[in-house]
Amino acid sequence: MKQKRTLVFGDIHGGLRALQQLFERAKITIDDRLIFLGDYVDGWNESAETVQFLIKTAENQECIFIRGNHDLWCGRWLELGASNPVWEEHGGKSTKESYLKTGYIINENHKVFFQNLKNYYIHKNSKLFLHAGFTSIHGVEKEQNESDYYFDRTLWETAVAMDKHLKKTSELYPKRLKHYNEIYIGHTPTINYGIDTPMNKANVWNIDTGAAFMGKLTCLDIETKEFWQSDVVQTLYPNEKGRN
Repeated sequence: MKQKRTLVFGDIHGGLRALQQLFERAKITIDDRLIFLGDYVDGWNESAETVQFLIKTAENQECIFIRGNHDLWCGRWLELGASNPVWEEHGGKSTKESYLKTGYIINENHKVFFQNLKNYYIHKNSKLFLHAGFTSIHGVEKEQNESDYYFDRTLWETAVAMDKHLKKTSELYPKRLKHYNEIYIGHTPTINYGIDTPMNKANVWNIDTGAAFMGKLTCLDIETKEFWQSDVVQTLYPNEKGRN
């Protein structure tokens, strides 16, 4: 009997073609549990189509959808008509165009999708999934600033800067990292460090491999750490700039 996999996905940013490639390359079936780390929109020209694909996927298998900062902005726009210059500058314009082109702007299922996104998810064996980070030394549940779940970069910066020989039992080991065996995040592209594959620092795994820019889209098996990647997403949308 085939063992059920749990696969975690990095930031998609409207790159539906890359997501479809991953489904094929990872040979995803309805038996797999899929965890998405957020930022489904804002980048390539298929943001609304990406959300529709995810909605349909969740009808047939277990899917967990985390909220990213771009999803926060898009959700507010769909619900309230609220926009802002920062969102427009960072991919919101292409997302609006996608929703108007497809007609999904009036699809209630899309509003519900954004409303129901999780700030974080804790899987068995103390594995934490969230888009960006948290700052509380008492753990993600004790976070005082909700926006840190989808905007914080200090968790990842802390993990990157740590002495790799520092043991978890050390008093110097960051307290907020001690609560979890593994933490999976997106938000900060690994290509910022010249790496186009998932990065593991301390007990933090960064799965955002720059799909919005000049990188690839990635999904990873949380047990085996085997991962699959799309082509460089820009090559799948040759006439677009994405967020470059």
